[in-house]
Amino acid sequence: MSGMGALIQLNGVDVRFGRFAALNGIDLRLAPGERLALIGANGSGKSTLLRVLNALVKPTAGSVLRDSAMRQAMVFQRPYMLRASAVANVALGLWIAGTPWAQAKHKALDALATVGLVDVALRRANTLSGGQQQRLALARAWSMEPDVLLLDEPTSSLDPHAKREVESLMADFAATGMTLVFASHNLGQVKRLATRVIYLEHGRVLADLPVQEFFSGPRLGEVSREADLFVKGEMA
Repeated sequence: MSGMGALIQLNGVDVRFGRFAALNGIDLRLAPGERLALIGANGSGKSTLLRVLNALVKPTAGSVLRDSAMRQAMVFQRPYMLRASAVANVALGLWIAGTPWAQAKHKALDALATVGLVDVALRRANTLSGGQQQRLALARAWSMEPDVLLLDEPTSSLDPHAKREVESLMADFAATGMTLVFASHNLGQVKRLATRVIYLEHGRVLADLPVQEFFSGPRLGEVSREADLFVKGEMA
């Protein structure tokens, strides 16, 4: 991928789980610095596509090309928390990646400071609120210094205040040049954070547009009736 100007490129990617086609013929090129939102109704393929991008799911057909120097991390909708302190939850990943423990703990504290969780560094992670756990998951990801951060519905289960905190962190990360790919049902969030929108339906990409064009361009009903209903908030 060196010199191709893309971090990840998918060519004709299919994913099947038995007889179920989760993704069909996906072509996608992710450039550095993009903020790509994946939207679509439940079951449209957003989470599967994120897992393909993060090499957690292997395509049934097609190819995935990656920049060999790229680092990436993923934050899940309901991140798993170890039964350990918040700082240990961050430091352990760094230690497994080869960072000496003392240095890993120092970097973990820096990461907690970045997301505003230094005051709970010694509390067990699984006792934190939902919003705090999501920020802790972002701290774990940020500590790995990724070029690409993948997020699967990062604010869907949070209260409005926690949503704003997580959105603010996502915006801060993007401002450093980090590339974001996030799945979201929150169209306001998409408008605020994304530079590009992909609309998925039944595992296929039906629209791939700059965010302004997606929301103010031709009626999506011309692309898909379901897409038009989704953007109007009439389909989950």
